[in-house]
Amino acid sequence: MIEKIAAISAITLSTLLLGAISIQAQPSPQNEISTGIELNRAKNLARMAVERENGGLGNYRAEASMHGLANQAPYVENSEGSWTFTFKGRRPMSSIYNIESVVTVDQNGTVTIDSNGPIRQ
Repeated sequence: MIEKIAAISAITLSTLLLGAISIQAQPSPQNEISTGIELNRAKNLARMAVERENGGLGNYRAEASMHGLANQAPYVENSEGSWTFTFKGRRPMSSIYNIESVVTVDQNGTVTIDSNGPIRQ
């Protein structure tokens, strides 16, 4: 009986220790949430800047990836913490994308339209 209790205690202790180790190895959920919110804000700022630049929603629509989940948007994270989005757009009634935009958004929300014109080859 004592051996059974000792075995169960050892298994329980091992499970708790391994759980604690794996929790410590994971990134902070708060940091992930914060980064996700910042990235989503940057995506929206980039899209809205290009919408304005191209005459508003009556004249321009960004590709679907700029309306969905931020981590699925076409972006790169730059070394200083800004994000650069490269995406296509079209006229509202067209199915053909003919505008390519490259927009950089820094952590403070400053938006720079790096390019906005015909799709490059």
